[in-house]
Amino acid sequence: MTRRTFLSKTSSLRTNFPQPRHSTSNRVSMSSVLLSLTDAPSYRHASPSGPWPWMDFRNVDVTTAVRNVPIDQSWRGYPQNLFKNWTHGQVERSQMLKKCLKNRSSTIYWLDVLDNGEFATPDMRSKDRTSTVSESTTNENDVCEDSIGHVSKVTTTNQDMFWEMLQGEVTHRPGNIRVRSLFVDDLTSPMLRMLGTTYNIEPFFFTSSINWIPSRYQEALSHGKGDHITITLPFVRTSPTPSYPRSPQSLQVPTDNQINTHAPLHISDDDELFMDLLAIHMVRDVNTNTIISYHPESTSISSAKRLHSLMRLVGDSVYWQHIFYKSQDPTFLLLAILWYALYAWDESLEALYNHIMPLESDVLIESRVEHTRDLHSLQAYLLHYESFLHGVQVSVFFIQKTPNPAMESEVFLDEQRMTSDELMKKECDNLLSEIDRLEKRREMLSKHLKNVMDLAFANVNIRDSASMRQVTYLTMIFLPASLIASVFGMNVKEISPGTLGTIVLYAQITILLTAFTFYVVVTLQTHTSFHERGASLRKRAAWPILLPWKMLRNMATVTWPHPPGKANLKRTYFRRD
Repeated sequence: MTRRTFLSKTSSLRTNFPQPRHSTSNRVSMSSVLLSLTDAPSYRHASPSGPWPWMDFRNVDVTTAVRNVPIDQSWRGYPQNLFKNWTHGQVERSQMLKKCLKNRSSTIYWLDVLDNGEFATPDMRSKDRTSTVSESTTNENDVCEDSIGHVSKVTTTNQDMFWEMLQGEVTHRPGNIRVRSLFVDDLTSPMLRMLGTTYNIEPFFFTSSINWIPSRYQEALSHGKGDHITITLPFVRTSPTPSYPRSPQSLQVPTDNQINTHAPLHISDDDELFMDLLAIHMVRDVNTNTIISYHPESTSISSAKRLHSLMRLVGDSVYWQHIFYKSQDPTFLLLAILWYALYAWDESLEALYNHIMPLESDVLIESRVEHTRDLHSLQAYLLHYESFLHGVQVSVFFIQKTPNPAMESEVFLDEQRMTSDELMKKECDNLLSEIDRLEKRREMLSKHLKNVMDLAFANVNIRDSASMRQVTYLTMIFLPASLIASVFGMNVKEISPGTLGTIVLYAQITILLTAFTFYVVVTLQTHTSFHERGASLRKRAAWPILLPWKMLRNMATVTWPHPPGKANLKRTYFRRD
């Protein structure tokens, strides 16, 4: 299968993938997710570089922030068992455990990339947990049964058994596995603690993922051995309009003029745009490499099963098979996951373009100004999406500038390192090129909307000008009659005998009053052609005297466009005398 065939196959099978999760008892509603998105992200709590995790200086007494309390050293004591600076108060403020309490069970989908570059699904029920290479499929029922070996469903009844299996997975992982991926659906509090303890994960990964805080950082760096990297990346994705009935609150029309850019953008009867999340934590080591993908609990966010199916399709791509065959760096699987966000961005901008065209037609052809609010709303969404699209670019730069320290080990040859570096630069450049194209398309749509809005208001101004012109024409019709009525209503003896006024006196007073009014208006204006810019009030008051001299000077300038020579200067002087 060529790369082009792979791309067309993934796009054509988009509707066959497991679609967004719907009516399940342990799912939370979309409104609760939107409620958390409307809060401003606490970026200061996004990475371990901040020395005070989830500490609010306004409400927390820093002198008593750290207390000597007994710590459970088992997995139930996470995160205090590994990160003692995380107090119970900080864990409570981060809500990383509180937001997991609503889930009754957690499901993990396992996927392996072997040393030969092939993708395989491990049988986690067997003792040796061997991986079998199977043909990828997009059947929705493919991974729904609990009896399948590469799917682990963990509840309160079997969590101790899963913990033992997880410890055996780390210590007795087969040697032919280059990287093992865990796609986690419906993260529960015990699952969070077990994963954090087993893979020594900084709590910042869970807090930034659960609270939708964009982040990217490297920690536990050891040259020649390995490190941990985390990427939390919100992005925009299209999805069919949910067929399930909406809540009464979602059906209500907002009474205010606020544009909520965090809410899904309904663009047609079949599609809408909403925020999705990629939350990836990768453990890079010389011998064992692990990727953990967290998926929020929502009825519309990409499920772990969906991303698991898409990653299995990556193994069918001949292009990516060559990459995994040539390079031993497991970071390329993380790059493949980032392509999912790029596909989603491309589909979203394409859907937006198809949505904007009918609105533009209504404004241009039918001059329907009532669509200006829709255009303003779309413009607000595009401005809101700008920072998230920039986050994808920053994430790719982060991967490119954070090479795998395990590749510095003596296990790998210099030729292998050089090949991996060249491939990494090439694939990162491909991603950056696509991101630049998406950003230019988003900018084009934004300018397109601004142009349509300007045209809509221009049409309104043209109609207003036409109306004012009609009023002016109507006034001109009645102007002669008004003039005649004013003339015959004058109290002058030529028209009304017996009065003292005359037409000559009326004309004199009118001319003098008009001249005085014109003089005052010109004097008080600071920007006019009658005097120079920035002239003082004294010079402006003398403009009737200075104006003739200025007119003569302009006439002389027109007569002599260039300064005369020395010989001509004398002739000009005597001529003027």
